Amino acid sequence: MQDPDLIQLFVAPLELAGIEYMITGSVATAVYGEPRNTLDIDLAIFPARDQIETFHGLYPAEDFYLPPVEVIQVECLRETRGHFNIIHHHSGLKADAYPSRNHPYLQWSLENRRRIRIHSLEVSFAPPEYVILYKLEFFREGGSRKHLRDIAGVIAQQSLDLPFLETATQNLGLIKDWRAALQLADS
Repeated sequence: MQDPDLIQLFVAPLELAGIEYMITGSVATAVYGEPRNTLDIDLAIFPARDQIETFHGLYPAEDFYLPPVEVIQVECLRETRGHFNIIHHHSGLKADAYPSRNHPYLQWSLENRRRIRIHSLEVSFAPPEYVILYKLEFFREGGSRKHLRDIAGVIAQQSLDLPFLETATQNLGLIKDWRAALQLADS
């Protein structure tokens, strides 16, 4: 039996159900930049209110830990910081689901998502510029240099909209950390 993977476990069901999402975080930086192993996937998810029960049903309780549907409804209604986990019991693999819709560059990122084939499935990724903003915000909150290394890998591998990133990082108060990531990419 083949080991399960993050895309098949957590993203394929979203594709089949037609629930809007995009992959961000470490999986996205591994695709856009330097590959590295990870045991979780970050998903920006956007189920419509009438899709939340459908969403919950995509991950059966015998195979997955998922909060009760009422908790997911509350998290999906949060303006900011909505979050919950989905954990595959048998492998320990995890999805961090972020349903909040309040980010200054979210609409831009949704309009600029990229469809990328992973194995036999075409899936939606946040654009690399948004992934960089996302990683910079996590770096600001936690200070882990792995985020800067991930960003440096994306900078080295992708043709980026640098004027957009300069403006966005300035607007979000991330310019100092953005410059540190650029410097790391140049070293």
